[in-house]
Amino acid sequence: MATQDTATIVTLHQPKAKTPAERAKAYRDRKREKAGTPVAQKPVFSAPVAPAPKQPRPAVTPVTRRHAVTPSQPLASLALAVAAFALAAVGVTMNGWFARSLGSSDIAGWLFLALGIAADLAALAIPCCAARQWQARQRGTAAAAWLAWAATFAFAVIAGIGFASVNISDVTTARASRVTPATETARAQLADAMTARDKECKGGVGKFCRERETAVAERRQALDAAMHAIAQTADPQTEAASKIVAWLSFGTIRPSGDDFAMLRLILLALLPQIGGILLMIGRKAE
Repeated sequence: MATQDTATIVTLHQPKAKTPAERAKAYRDRKREKAGTPVAQKPVFSAPVAPAPKQPRPAVTPVTRRHAVTPSQPLASLALAVAAFALAAVGVTMNGWFARSLGSSDIAGWLFLALGIAADLAALAIPCCAARQWQARQRGTAAAAWLAWAATFAFAVIAGIGFASVNISDVTTARASRVTPATETARAQLADAMTARDKECKGGVGKFCRERETAVAERRQALDAAMHAIAQTADPQTEAASKIVAWLSFGTIRPSGDDFAMLRLILLALLPQIGGILLMIGRKAE
């Protein structure tokens, strides 16, 4: 039985017989391996691979660059907006009051009041509108808007100058007319000197009459000095500012009190009218 099974086995794969040249090459290769000489490998050639087709690049959508917004920017814009509306409220009140005071009748006063309020509101709103039109490349409309703003701004500043000058003048005059012990003493001495001069000079001009005239002149100068001292204290801000500048510059710059009075007048008239500029700056910062 075992002999029959063995006889029935069929060889599935038989090695191919080598040629004499192949056997000789195999013998030489075995000799080289024993001697440690590397056997030259038969180069293997691979089929060329076709390059992959280029894929079209996707279209890039342009992205508008925006500046990074820091947490402090919204707060700064809000602060500018609050300051702008506060200055606008002050400017409208100042210019409306002064414009109404120029009217010779109630109707004229109310008309001037409406004109002052409208001019201040226009000066507040025009800068933002003009900047938006300029960005939209509407150059002609933006230029006309800035011209209108210049007219309303000039009107508002002039009205502010009138308001500030009237009120400052009234306050300083009231302070300068105060009666102090020094002025009362100077007036009493001047009155006594004038009475003595009148008595002495009644009979004619002589030596004693001229002495009384000299005494009257001295008493009048003393009264003027006392009044001038009160006038200086009536507006201590300008005097103190001039002294500070002279002290800081070691006496090189010596502005007068009138110089600071003019600077203060300009600032009081100008600052309430820049609300529109502050709104424009705050909008740009957003």
